[in-house]
Amino acid sequence: MQPVRKPFHLEPNFPFELVYKGVRHVEDEWPDHLHDLYEVVYIHEGRGTFFIDHALYDKRPGDLFLIPGNTVHRAFPSTDEPVVSTALFFSPALVQAVSLNDGFEPLRCFEVARQTKQYKIALPEPVRTRIEAAIHAMGNEITEQGSGYRRALWLQLEQLLLELDRHPFMQEAASSAIGIGPHWIQAALRDINSDPIRCGGLAELAIKACVSASHFSRVFKQLTGMNVTDYVNAKRLVRAKELLLSTDDTIETIALLCGFQGMRHFYDVFKKLTGVTPKMYRRQQQAK
Repeated sequence: MQPVRKPFHLEPNFPFELVYKGVRHVEDEWPDHLHDLYEVVYIHEGRGTFFIDHALYDKRPGDLFLIPGNTVHRAFPSTDEPVVSTALFFSPALVQAVSLNDGFEPLRCFEVARQTKQYKIALPEPVRTRIEAAIHAMGNEITEQGSGYRRALWLQLEQLLLELDRHPFMQEAASSAIGIGPHWIQAALRDINSDPIRCGGLAELAIKACVSASHFSRVFKQLTGMNVTDYVNAKRLVRAKELLLSTDDTIETIALLCGFQGMRHFYDVFKKLTGVTPKMYRRQQQAK
């Protein structure tokens, strides 16, 4: 059975959703599914099992799970001890908009999880306390919706991702990755993440890194699991989807603004990564 794509109804200018301390029952859960959004799941109470990317993980209080975009997953709560969990969903663009060049990459924890295929994170007690505090603060902001509540949600999300980025497991995995992919790959990833439209393709990135294109391509795929073109296109597609929903620009204009080489190229990439054409995506989302 093919996984289904879970729909979301998010505002284009704030692509974020929080399900705070939801009680999960077997009959409520989706079958095998995926979605474009990145997801963080924290277990407060209960027991169960998580199926993520062909592996099963036990769920226990205090467990945290990282689910990168377009990763197949499914939850199996216990019938005797239903899971109480908080789930955060957000678009990568929400946390990639600002870079202070201080070494913090908001999505690095997800990239490490995908690379190592380790989606469950064991939290030391001090980190767990801080993450629970951030989640609790988010729950209050969603409930009260006072002035600046979206800004507060964004700040708490950044704080949570910063805590995870500083986690010893992430630091060790990053160090291991650097052993495979040296500093010039890390610099290239930062360039792509900060500006996927003007970062250039394989040739330009390799020249900037002062290595051959073939060597750059080989090391890049070892680190990310993707070739350079697919990785850059995936990042560009995030921006294209935002413009499709937040503007009335023509699809051709959006394709050019997002760095695609003509309409055919844009349509082919868009359908390959989302399963629908840009026109159909815009129509489906506007009809919700």
